[in-house]
Amino acid sequence: MEEAIREFLREDIGHGDITTEGIFRGERVKAVLIAKEGGCLAGMPFATKVFEILGGVQTFSTKKDGETFEAGEKLLILEGSAESILKGERLALNILQSLSGIATLTRTVVEKLKGTGIELLDTRKTTPGFRYFEKYAVRVGGGKNHRFGLYDMVLIKDNHKRVAGGIKEAVKRVKQVLGPAYKIEVEVESIEELYEALECEVDMVMLDNFTPDDVKRAVEIIKGKVKVEVSGNITPENIKEYAIEGVNYISCGFITHSARWIDMSLRVL
Repeated sequence: MEEAIREFLREDIGHGDITTEGIFRGERVKAVLIAKEGGCLAGMPFATKVFEILGGVQTFSTKKDGETFEAGEKLLILEGSAESILKGERLALNILQSLSGIATLTRTVVEKLKGTGIELLDTRKTTPGFRYFEKYAVRVGGGKNHRFGLYDMVLIKDNHKRVAGGIKEAVKRVKQVLGPAYKIEVEVESIEELYEALECEVDMVMLDNFTPDDVKRAVEIIKGKVKVEVSGNITPENIKEYAIEGVNYISCGFITHSARWIDMSLRVL
């Protein structure tokens, strides 16, 4: 995490902040980071790490990640080197605004699933180089993380099936190579494929782009034999239609790739 933030700073500052370094002469200031709209906070440990790395700044956060805030609230107070505060301002804001946006949207969707027993999962549809942070924000918002990358879970998708010649062959090959070391999930695009996956004794099926009626039919066929994930064309507006008994997980890419940033600003007092 720290090395990633150092890289973000190198990207922004490069060989030097020529504006700040040209103006400042060692001034010390006090500044506040203010929310311009309400939301669920995420990313404060990373934002404060920015100023810790730059040095010469004390930070005092008024909220913890996972807590809600309203427009006009002061979320972070900073005291110290004006140069460090100005150099870190944009990166700290970018982190807090983007991650709070993800956490806020995730919490909104999780609330829609409250009482159903269904867990909301994220996907790998994340910003390259920022996945750890975005998946962290999903957890802060009450969601769960699906696989982090290609290395920690077997998920046989449409193109795997095409190359292997079908679900049975794809599952057979995976089991030959990996044995029982990893659980196997298979994406199915039809009821026919669902039957094929169940014959292969997989651990989980992903019902991809199923209608709510097709999901109901699928869970009746599955009868609790494997875990059920539903994915594809699910939005905050229609997610309740997919909250069907027998479904264990709903995965949504929009909670990371389409979350709107929460507006915030930093002001020197």
